[in-house]
Amino acid sequence: MKFTSAGALRTRLRAAFPDRELIMRSQGQVRFIRISSGMQKAAVGVVVSLLGAWCVSMGAVAFSQFSANSEHAALVNREAKVATAESRVQQYRDDLNGTVADLARRQQFIEKMVDAHIGELPEDRQAGETVTDSSAEAAETVRKVSAALPEAGRLAGIEAEQLAFVERLTRYADRRATAASDAIRKLGLNPRTMIAGVRSKVAEGGPLERLATSANGSLDPRFQRLGLSLARMDALENGLASIPQVSPAHVAYVSSSYGYRSDPFTGGAAFHAGLDFPGPMGSPIYAAAKGKVTFVGQRQGYGNCIEISHGNGLMTRYGHLSGFGVRAGQEVEGGARIAAMGSTGRSTGPHLHFEVRVNERPVNPRPFLEAARNVQQEAR
Repeated sequence: MKFTSAGALRTRLRAAFPDRELIMRSQGQVRFIRISSGMQKAAVGVVVSLLGAWCVSMGAVAFSQFSANSEHAALVNREAKVATAESRVQQYRDDLNGTVADLARRQQFIEKMVDAHIGELPEDRQAGETVTDSSAEAAETVRKVSAALPEAGRLAGIEAEQLAFVERLTRYADRRATAASDAIRKLGLNPRTMIAGVRSKVAEGGPLERLATSANGSLDPRFQRLGLSLARMDALENGLASIPQVSPAHVAYVSSSYGYRSDPFTGGAAFHAGLDFPGPMGSPIYAAAKGKVTFVGQRQGYGNCIEISHGNGLMTRYGHLSGFGVRAGQEVEGGARIAAMGSTGRSTGPHLHFEVRVNERPVNPRPFLEAARNVQQEAR
C-alpha cells in the first residue's frame, strides 16, 4: 500500500511539473530552451526552503520581543511591589534589623548626594549663628531609647543623624544667605529692603498643602527653620543675580553722573536720577541684566522709554531712545540688544539716560556696572 501511494505521488509530481520547452526569438533567430521536470522541482524546493527559513526567523523575533516585554513587565511589577506599604510592613515584621540598616544606608546616600551636588556641609558652629546643636540631646535620647527598647535603639540613632543633617544644611543655607547679603550691601543696597519689596509686590496663591513631620500634622521647629533659611537664601541669591552688571551702551565715557547737577536747559540745580551715555544716533542699547520688559512707550521727560523688571523690586529704565527692539512682556537676557540710542524727550543730543530703581526709588547705577560682576563672583 505504501509503495502504491509513493508511486501515485511521483505520478502526480510528473503531471504537475512536465518537461517544458520555451521558444526564444532574438534577431531573426529562434532558440529552444528545455526545462526538465527535475529542474522545476528543485526550484520549487528552494523557494519552499526560503519561505520556511523566513517564517522561523520571524517567529524567533516575535518570541524575543515577547520575552523582553515580559521581563520589563516583571521588573515594573517588582518595583511596584517594593513601593507598596504592605511590602514595607512585611519587611518590618520579618527583619527589623535589616530594615533599620536599609534606612541608615538611605540616610548615607542622601548625605553623599548633597555633598556631591551642593558641597560639604559645615560641621562647626561659628560665632553669631543661631542654628541649634542637638548632638548632645540626640545622643542622650539614643542612650535612653536603647536602654528601654533595645530593638529601637538603631532607629533612634538614625533620627539623631537626620537632625544633625538638617542642622548642618540650615547652617549651609544661612552662610550662603549671609554671603549674598554682604555682597548686596557692597553695592549700596539694603538686602532687607529688596526682600520686603518682593513680598509686597509678588502675587501668590494656590491650593493649601501643609508640610508636616509627624502624624498629627505638626512640624518640627528644626525642619521649619531649615525651610525659612532656604527661602531666605534663595531670595537673596536671586536678588544678587538680578542686579545690573552689563553696560547698557558701549561708549567711551559718561557725560552726566548720578546726583545733583546743573540742569542743561535751565542752568539751575537739579537732581539727575541716572547716568547719561552719549553716542552716535542709532547706537545699540543693551539690557543691563536679565529680566522682563514691563514698559515700552513714551514717558514725560524720557521720550521713548523702556523699563525692565529684574525681580526683588529692582528695575532699570532706558530713556531718549530712537527705536525699540523689544515688546512689553518679553523676557530678555543680560546683554541682549533692546533699543537704539536717540534724542527723544527732554534731551540736548543723542545719548542714553540709564536708571536703576529699587522699589521705585532711584539709586546710583555706577556701583553696579563697575563692581557687580566681581562682587557676585566673590559671593559665589
